[in-house]
Amino acid sequence: MELLLDTQAFLWFTLQDQRLSQRAREAIEAADSLLMISPVCFWEIAIKVKLGKLAVPEPFRDFIDRELTANDILVLPITVERAAVTLDLPFHHRDPFDRMLAAQALTEDWPVVSSDDILDAYGLTRIW
Repeated sequence: MELLLDTQAFLWFTLQDQRLSQRAREAIEAADSLLMISPVCFWEIAIKVKLGKLAVPEPFRDFIDRELTANDILVLPITVERAAVTLDLPFHHRDPFDRMLAAQALTEDWPVVSSDDILDAYGLTRIW
């Protein structure tokens, strides 16, 4: 099953944070899961690191590259088609990172691993 990880799910999974729900962890660790992440997550992490709101255990690029490789996580590109979907989304969510994530999930018809219940308003499948 394809799963699109949001920023928080990616961080909590890779950093082994106990705040990741058991259901989310099991879905991520399932043998048949194909894990995907949006580039907006890297951007969001980079901003939080720069602002001092988040610390990662090694330099940003090394951390991201290592975790993508170690966990077989693929990057789902932002395409014109996926970006265009955001034009039709109601403003349930004002966060541009989450709006793009919702557009990508809807375009691909993939569930999102996220604790953010506002995403439910978009009619996508959310695992938490």
